[in-house]
Amino acid sequence: MDSIKGEKHISSSVQLLLNKLYDFVNNFPSTKLDVSLLEEINTTLHTIQIQLVINDDDDDVKDMLGYAVFEVDNLFDKINTEALCREVQAQYQALTPTSQVLKNISYLFKRVNVLITKVQRLFPSRFKRYDSVITSKLQTLIERFESLLSSRNGQKGVRIGNPSPCCSAVVDKTSIYGRDNDINKLKHLLLYNDSDDSKTRTISIVGMAGIGKTALANFLYNDPDVKDKFGVRGWARVPANFVVIRVLETILESITSQTFSNLYLDSQLLKCNNTERDDTSDVYLNLLLATLQQILNTNIFLLVLDDVRDAKFVGWLYLMNILNVGETGSRIIITSQDERVAPPPSMQTFHSVHYLRPLESEDCWSLVARHAFRAWNNQQQSDLEEIGREIAKKCYGIPLAAISLGDFLHLDLSPSYWNYALESDIWELVDYDVHRALQLIYSYLSTPLKRCFAFCSIFPKKSILKKIVVVQLWIAEGLLESFADQEKVAEEYFDELVSRSLIHQQSIGDGEANFEMHDLVHDLATKVSSSYCIRLDEQNLLERIHNISYNRGPYDSFSKFDKLYGVKGIRTFLALPIQKQLPFCLLSNKVVHGLLPTMKQLRMLSLSNYKSITEVPKTIGNLLHLRYLNLSHTKIERLPSETCKLYNLQFLLLSGCKRFTELPQDIGKLVNLRHLDVSDTALSEMPVQIAKLENLHTLSDFVISKHNGGLKVAELGKFPHLHGKLYISQLQNVNDPSEAFQANLNTKERIHELALEWDCGSTFLDSQAHSAVLKHLQPSTNLKSLTIKGYGGTSFPNWLGDNVFGNMLYLRISNCVNCLWLPSLGQLGNLKELVIDSLLSIKSVGTEFYGNDGHPSFQPFPSLETLHFEDMPEWEEWSMVEGTTTQFPSLKSLLLSKCPKLRGNIPDKLPSCLTKLELIGCPLLVNSRYSDHNINCIIMFPLLDVFSQLMLPLNSLRQFTIDGFQSLMSFPTEGLPKTLKVLIISNCQNLEFHSHEYLHNYTSLEELKISYSCNSMISFTLGALPILKSLFMEGCKNLKSILAVEDASQKSLSFLRSIKIWDCNELESFPPGGLATPNLIYIALWKCQKLHSLPKPDTLTGLQVMEIDNLPNLQSFVINDLPTSLRELTIGSVGGFLWNTDPTWELLNCLVVLRIKGGDTVNTFMEPLLPASLMTLCISGLDDTRFDGKWLQHLPSLQNLEIVNAPKLKSLPKKELLSSLSVLNVTCCPLLEGSLRKKRGKEWHKISHIPFIIINDELIK
Repeated sequence: MDSIKGEKHISSSVQLLLNKLYDFVNNFPSTKLDVSLLEEINTTLHTIQIQLVINDDDDDVKDMLGYAVFEVDNLFDKINTEALCREVQAQYQALTPTSQVLKNISYLFKRVNVLITKVQRLFPSRFKRYDSVITSKLQTLIERFESLLSSRNGQKGVRIGNPSPCCSAVVDKTSIYGRDNDINKLKHLLLYNDSDDSKTRTISIVGMAGIGKTALANFLYNDPDVKDKFGVRGWARVPANFVVIRVLETILESITSQTFSNLYLDSQLLKCNNTERDDTSDVYLNLLLATLQQILNTNIFLLVLDDVRDAKFVGWLYLMNILNVGETGSRIIITSQDERVAPPPSMQTFHSVHYLRPLESEDCWSLVARHAFRAWNNQQQSDLEEIGREIAKKCYGIPLAAISLGDFLHLDLSPSYWNYALESDIWELVDYDVHRALQLIYSYLSTPLKRCFAFCSIFPKKSILKKIVVVQLWIAEGLLESFADQEKVAEEYFDELVSRSLIHQQSIGDGEANFEMHDLVHDLATKVSSSYCIRLDEQNLLERIHNISYNRGPYDSFSKFDKLYGVKGIRTFLALPIQKQLPFCLLSNKVVHGLLPTMKQLRMLSLSNYKSITEVPKTIGNLLHLRYLNLSHTKIERLPSETCKLYNLQFLLLSGCKRFTELPQDIGKLVNLRHLDVSDTALSEMPVQIAKLENLHTLSDFVISKHNGGLKVAELGKFPHLHGKLYISQLQNVNDPSEAFQANLNTKERIHELALEWDCGSTFLDSQAHSAVLKHLQPSTNLKSLTIKGYGGTSFPNWLGDNVFGNMLYLRISNCVNCLWLPSLGQLGNLKELVIDSLLSIKSVGTEFYGNDGHPSFQPFPSLETLHFEDMPEWEEWSMVEGTTTQFPSLKSLLLSKCPKLRGNIPDKLPSCLTKLELIGCPLLVNSRYSDHNINCIIMFPLLDVFSQLMLPLNSLRQFTIDGFQSLMSFPTEGLPKTLKVLIISNCQNLEFHSHEYLHNYTSLEELKISYSCNSMISFTLGALPILKSLFMEGCKNLKSILAVEDASQKSLSFLRSIKIWDCNELESFPPGGLATPNLIYIALWKCQKLHSLPKPDTLTGLQVMEIDNLPNLQSFVINDLPTSLRELTIGSVGGFLWNTDPTWELLNCLVVLRIKGGDTVNTFMEPLLPASLMTLCISGLDDTRFDGKWLQHLPSLQNLEIVNAPKLKSLPKKELLSSLSVLNVTCCPLLEGSLRKKRGKEWHKISHIPFIIINDELIK
């Protein structure tokens, strides 16, 4: 392992450094260089590679050389940056970028030699004369090659690899755990054709090393049903050094040793002597082929090709072509770590890929136990099971690891030995095959791919990896070789790691895929990168570290990072996770303004999601090596002009900075910028210099200026490389529609998501100009997502809805106030989501909406899964297309919202696959209109009948929302679909809810929300809904009691997790016997004026969160009797509160968050000593002028103190606040705020030690 992480990584770094040297010469031809000087630098760098060969077993030397390479890289980057700086400045100031660069190159050369000399002096005995050493090394290599050749020649005709399973022990099904579903699926593929006409079907079993591919194939190979079907079976383990003849020999021997042992094989084959059987003999190869094909041609055969590694090797393609024989029904099983291993297209076979996933923890434990106990001593197993289950988690779902760990544990069945195993590193515990297999995969990776793989260790285990994020970081770190299209190369590298099972896809679907790295693979990445890459939370800081990441916390004080002061050469500083939005995170200003500016070598800096960052220091301009800057979801308003000195910057990510209004005017100086993301910001203008950044690959937003000299839409034509997302706004500022044509959107084939927006608030709408602009902004047919907002034309251009846009999956048309009819969208065959929003002039939706391709059986919207119509105030009629058996055959979600005049038919042929239906604010659906073509009249039906007709076919409905139907009186007679999981009823005051006797029919309902509805309901009975998990009742005007059915089983109430009851002013009580809800974790009771009692606390044994407020008639509230499991408690205005004995909180020793609201409540509940476990305390509505210091006594864990709405409060306790505090948050305390200000406030000395101080949402420290 050490040799892996040392020699190869350093060697690849040297090679990339040499590439940079050559690139520098090519990129800066104006810099005149001494050729001999370059040759000496080149020679010196190659010297390092030679030293790696000489000292391949010396970690100290490799460590020193690795550090030397990093230093040289930093120095060279400094020179390159300075040259770039002078090139850019020359364009603005006519400077000549030559002399200083030459001086620095000379310095670089001297520094390289100093570093090499330093290494040689440190290890003088290990460095010998190059000529003798290299001669010796070459001689050794030659001897090795001769030995290998000799060995190869001596083994002609011998089968390669492990014996085939047909000759070894058969895998017993009882020894395979957690693979029942895999076995059933694979057996089906083996035994049945499923209308597949291909002669031979191939099945790939794909997964990482040790996942159990071979064991599973072996089990299937020897399955009795499989044996019965396939008259001929053969097995070959395909070696890494793929030789077709060897594999053919192995297959043939495997077959003949079973079925054809007495078959008279071709006499010419048997007579082949050693000379004729030479590997290069065409005669011998042809004889093997003829014999094998003679056997396979007339039989239904099964062949297993095990452990195939190289998907592109010519011999593999050749092998698959010659196996394309046999009777229909033949099968070839391929096991591989590479999902790309597949038959060549010329084979014309049906190919299935089956991915093996890691085992569940329980299955891993079963496998460990089987190998650990063997003799199966039940008492011994019982004593060790708890430890063993924890040890099994170290296997991370890998069967081979579980087997090896089980064998290791079998050596000593004692608790002490097993505890030692539990505390040990799994890589040090046993040296099992999966480790060697992973190392072998790593060794086969190309040099840059090794570096990319190793860099992934910067993410913690279990991290969700986004492809785009990883690719950007690889590029910014300089891990790729020099390519013009680095994004494409990096994406191919990522796909390569996925195909080799070093990264695997976590989710599959139309959305952005999530990936992750298996824990064992992550361990390997960590080991090979451990000398230069750490995760600050998990690993010790090393002197020569370069890449640092850490998990972002809610409050990251300076103490978390102070050990980084003085560490030189830090290139990467990442707060993780990068892409995930977090609600509220703060970072000490001292880190931003003090620590980070000292890291002069930084290449990547990510501080996303820190709400405390409100400005970027001017010192950012000193980080000249910066390639990647991510300040997304912070509160910055602008970037300083010094940002434009970052000439190396490639990625500038500012998405979600909602206060951000201004980019620096000189942004054109960022000549290397490739990705600019300012999505979801407040930008209303962009500097015209954006047009100079012609190498941009990502430009999230393009804001068109209203000024004559500002940014024009035509400038988009200067960006040929754009891909991903593009949002063009302020299109009302386009004065000349021909400029839109010059944007060349139809040529930008890599833009997959496009948004076009006109300002809806514009006072003047030129309908014709809008129409011409939209016509000229026709995008590429590769587009997948399109949003049109604020368009002022009366109709849409013909390209919108054209069937050539077959890649479009998402379409939203919004705020188009002048449009009189919808475009023809039904021909978008792959469209999955359609949202029509705020089209204020639409009165009818008819046949024009569906389109027609000329065929009578035309089915519009064949793939549409989500259809939303929202805020359509004039829409009256919805006509359906005739001649189709099902409207919207793939529809899963339908929303009709705020369509107050809609009377027309909602689809009466909704598909059975519909799972979500929402009807909100469409009151005139009370009457449904049907036109009788014979008598030309309109027949009116009451809503209930329409409702029943609508519900009848929906046997897959999972979620139903109905809102704003005042006249609806009852549910359909047959009830709602019994498949419902979520039911939301809002603003249906006259609707009568089901009686509790009927509710037992809803065996799938998990979530129920009733809001300002069902006025006739006076009680609700818990336990009537068999598996209800969440209950929310709000504004139920006449609800008086919550009951529990007397015969309710413990099981039905055990599903309940959450109860919220708000604004139910007639509610008086809960069941007197309490709630038998052992798994209830959350209860909230607010604004229930008549409620006099709470559920009995002793029945809420699992409660973790309780919120109560505005319960004035509560007769008793006993803190001592609250569930001891409580972790979070919010108490507001309540009636009577009592203490059983002396006031105390000591029983609530799990409580970590306490919120107390209201003056009297604060004084009462703060009187006794608070629980020592508290970490967050929020006091709201304090009426006093002072804050009693006794309230904070004995709170050693308190980190967060919040004081809210205390208008009379003037001072804090006399003594300094608790040293444990990390955050003080003061809001709406006008008399206190001024005295807390830094330095000048009289209360400052009491709080100056607290890392984070927030006043009215402003971070002052």
